[in-house]
Amino acid sequence: MKNFTTADRLTLRLRTLLLIAMMVAVAGCSSIRFTYNHGDTLLYWWVNNYLDLDSDQSGFVKKDIDNLFQWHRKTQLKDYTQLLANGQRQLAGNLTQADLTANYRDIKARTELLAYKALPELAELARTVRPEQIVQMEKKFAKNNDDFRKKFMHGDLEEQQKARFKKSMEQFDLWFGRFSSEQEAVLRKASDARVLDNNIWLEERVRRQKRIVTVLRKVQQEKLNKDATIAALHNLIKELFDRMEVPERKAFFDTYTDQTIQMILAAVKVATPAQKAHAQKRMQGWIEDFNTLATEPQR
Repeated sequence: MKNFTTADRLTLRLRTLLLIAMMVAVAGCSSIRFTYNHGDTLLYWWVNNYLDLDSDQSGFVKKDIDNLFQWHRKTQLKDYTQLLANGQRQLAGNLTQADLTANYRDIKARTELLAYKALPELAELARTVRPEQIVQMEKKFAKNNDDFRKKFMHGDLEEQQKARFKKSMEQFDLWFGRFSSEQEAVLRKASDARVLDNNIWLEERVRRQKRIVTVLRKVQQEKLNKDATIAALHNLIKELFDRMEVPERKAFFDTYTDQTIQMILAAVKVATPAQKAHAQKRMQGWIEDFNTLATEPQR
């Protein structure tokens, strides 16, 4: 079997979001089942956007994405309901920084599982990637980086803090519903208290993109066999997941993570009973959707 690409988000942003969690972030409560049931098509479009797959690659990529979703549906969705149920209990009680830190680690472990599950398929696809497709990937990375600069590095510190806060509020509004101007003022203060150095984030993006390209070129130029390719990708994925532990950047990333957790705690603290009920209802809707998806056949 062969599978989807080792490109940016699948192997890079898995650190914080499961594949389904990315869908949840863009879907309303009533549309998660629809989004998930069409997730294989969405993922294929995303992969093709990075690599411009040829007809042979398209055939096995579609097949392997379908197999991945079948595995995910059968083995992972029930586990997600447990995570959400735990979140409901925490929200109803006294949520702490330790709780959120543990949740972060739980999600990271599950995203690592997803990445490593796909290793054999990732290796097969990597072995079929042609030089011009690697160039296509580099162009896509460059465009993404330009978009990042425009969104988060434009203007002075105030403008950059505002852009970051807007992104955070989109997620808070998803969970809790709309916040009042008074509540937003509290959350803006917590947001601005976080360290801000978008140059570090951009440098990290570029560094990991270059590592992906380097590994793909090594596979292509040295014509590595499957086992050697799996080993190379395994090392790459481990490196990407562990990148926040690199000594010269660890202090910044640890501080940012802790301060972001503090911001989440601030949101929970200022949320009204009605807003917390909104979050509980949304999580319950997702639990029900996941339970249904786990038992119904792949479409």
